[in-house]
Amino acid sequence: MAKRDYYEILGVVKNASDEDIKKAYRKLAMKHHPDRNQGEGAAKSEEQFKEAKQAYEILSEPAKRQAYDQYGHAGVEQMGGRGGPGTEGFGGFAEAFGDIFGDIFGAGGAAGQRRGGSQVYRGGDLSYAMEISLEEAARGKETQIRIPSWEECNVCEGSGAKPGTSAKPCPTCHGSGQVHLRQGFFSIQQTCPNCHGSGKIIPDPCVACTGVGRIKTNKTLEVKIPAGINEGMRIRSAGNGEPGTNGGPPGDLYIEIRIKAHDIFERDGDDLHCTVPVGIATAALGGGVEVPTLGGKAEIELPEGTQHGKTFRLRGKGVRGIRSSYPGDLYCHVAVETPIKLTEPQKKLLKELDESFKKGGDRHSPNAKSWTDRVKDLFK
Repeated sequence: MAKRDYYEILGVVKNASDEDIKKAYRKLAMKHHPDRNQGEGAAKSEEQFKEAKQAYEILSEPAKRQAYDQYGHAGVEQMGGRGGPGTEGFGGFAEAFGDIFGDIFGAGGAAGQRRGGSQVYRGGDLSYAMEISLEEAARGKETQIRIPSWEECNVCEGSGAKPGTSAKPCPTCHGSGQVHLRQGFFSIQQTCPNCHGSGKIIPDPCVACTGVGRIKTNKTLEVKIPAGINEGMRIRSAGNGEPGTNGGPPGDLYIEIRIKAHDIFERDGDDLHCTVPVGIATAALGGGVEVPTLGGKAEIELPEGTQHGKTFRLRGKGVRGIRSSYPGDLYCHVAVETPIKLTEPQKKLLKELDESFKKGGDRHSPNAKSWTDRVKDLFK
């Protein structure tokens, strides 16, 4: 029985574009797929499906199409083309629609596919915790870190195979890196479980790299910490993560900042807080008190009768954040200290001072008077 013209089978003209041929095949594959045609007429639909699949396989490949255009069916048979519509299974349905999913999800994500080849995967991201001081966070710094890296194995030159041997196409997926699973009407494409998407197996792996083709090592990376960085922020170093698979892009390295606890300051956003211990005499009489800042020393002026917990604000003495136009402020919290380990003369003087306070009435202890009144009201 004479074979039908492939262009006639697909219903396209001889000078049809590749996209027109693909669209025509998709339409026929959907129409005649055996899963959609059960019962009477199933045999005819199956035959038409196989016929359309063979036509698409020839016309979708430039070399075979050119041979067919010049010499007809004899030309493609000499090139090793498939002999008849009954020699193929039903895999063409997945081939016809597999690229639709590729158009939706793209090849630039975590996993793509080389044209006609194995799965391509982006490398994983790495995380590195870096601890710095508050001063370094405020001013920024440049430093070096050691991170894991991978180099091409110099024994197998990156092939993963023992010298003198070579990798072979995976027998499960025949080198495509993918397998097709039939589930009712659909044919689902998945990564080959045998070769994990590489499309090849290595019968005799390299001893040095155990067949990976790379050897793990370490490398030094220059890192610039921007001024004003804060706890938990991350610095991205593109391309310094794990290497990709089958030529895929490498992942990224994320450096997560940890700020050491400071002996004096606590940071709150761009503001700083510190506790300033003040003697009882200074708090009572007032006077200047020296306080530290990240930029040096400063002085706050305590008014006479400063109470414990009083807060003084020094504008612009905080931290200038990464996204801030101006630095934050420094808040100094006064902590009035009670003297300890008094000598007998000091105790005597303090008792005399206390007696004089009592003679002066409530004006020396306004907070105590207010507190006493509130207690009385509580038990009325």
